[in-house]
Amino acid sequence: METLKVSRSNAASRPALMVAILLVTVAASIPIWAPEEVRSAWMREFVEIACYLVFALMWNLLAGYGGMVSIGQQAYFGFGGYVMLMLSNFLGVNPFLSVLLAALCTAAMSIPVSFVAFRLQGGYFAVGTWVIAEVFRLSFANLAFVGGGSGTSLTAFAGISKAVREQTTFWLALACMVFSIALVYIFLRSKRGMALMAIRDNEVAAESQGIAVQKTKLAVYVVASLGAGLAGGLYYLSNLRITPDAAFSVNWTAFAIFMVVIGGIGRIEGPIVGALIFWILNKFFSDYGSWYLMGLGSLAIVITIYFKQGLWGYAQQKWGWSLFPTQRRLKEPIKGKS
Repeated sequence: METLKVSRSNAASRPALMVAILLVTVAASIPIWAPEEVRSAWMREFVEIACYLVFALMWNLLAGYGGMVSIGQQAYFGFGGYVMLMLSNFLGVNPFLSVLLAALCTAAMSIPVSFVAFRLQGGYFAVGTWVIAEVFRLSFANLAFVGGGSGTSLTAFAGISKAVREQTTFWLALACMVFSIALVYIFLRSKRGMALMAIRDNEVAAESQGIAVQKTKLAVYVVASLGAGLAGGLYYLSNLRITPDAAFSVNWTAFAIFMVVIGGIGRIEGPIVGALIFWILNKFFSDYGSWYLMGLGSLAIVITIYFKQGLWGYAQQKWGWSLFPTQRRLKEPIKGKS
């Protein structure tokens, strides 16, 4: 009797896991071995990369895998930042714990918001999410107790040394980054992940096969919102000051789209590659102002013309690279006794 065996890994995934564990271990020890004169700068840069990556991962989950193209995810980024600050400043919650609680509050907030957003489809959904983000921005801009339009500062760190704050923020950022990658990977390898990709390809056909379309879309929407809130809380924990115009700026989603398109949409590796490229460009060229933004746009155009699947997508198609395999493949039949 021939037995079919399903494989969900490949030759690159296991070595990639070992390399990833090594990299995380080395990164976690940066506060120990990094030279003192650059230690703070390195940790701040890492936190910034982690925020970009987490936010881009969640946008990719929502749009790249779920087919729900949103240009308003900054609503949850800013909401997470504000909730973190309010929990810390007004309720006395530990600021680091506030980041995690803010992410949960953001996920809870996304549920009633989804009832409005899901009434829209296609381009209307994209524009509608941006309008929702503007509602969030205007709402917080009119709340005097958080500074209104001029924003406010995180004051809960009084009495905590700068070194402790920076190190703990750095380790929290590393943990959030690892958690977000693992969350997306596990979600996509689950039955809900398979259902999500079926919905993306053909919603009507997926529903005809018994897939709970609305529940699956809601699940991914909530997960993506949780991640966006986590990124926002983490970013403003490091930045120490928040304003509605900055927190709810459409630039956050625009940058996420750039990172995902550059790296490769619909692939976990895509946002990772895109976040690193975006951070390098932002680090060395952001001082050029409008020229910098024009350069980002030009690069995105070139990539979409010549590398339609993104840089990692091109590498995957040409060499078969896949560090986070989510597909199920049938292996050669194993002959056994009947």
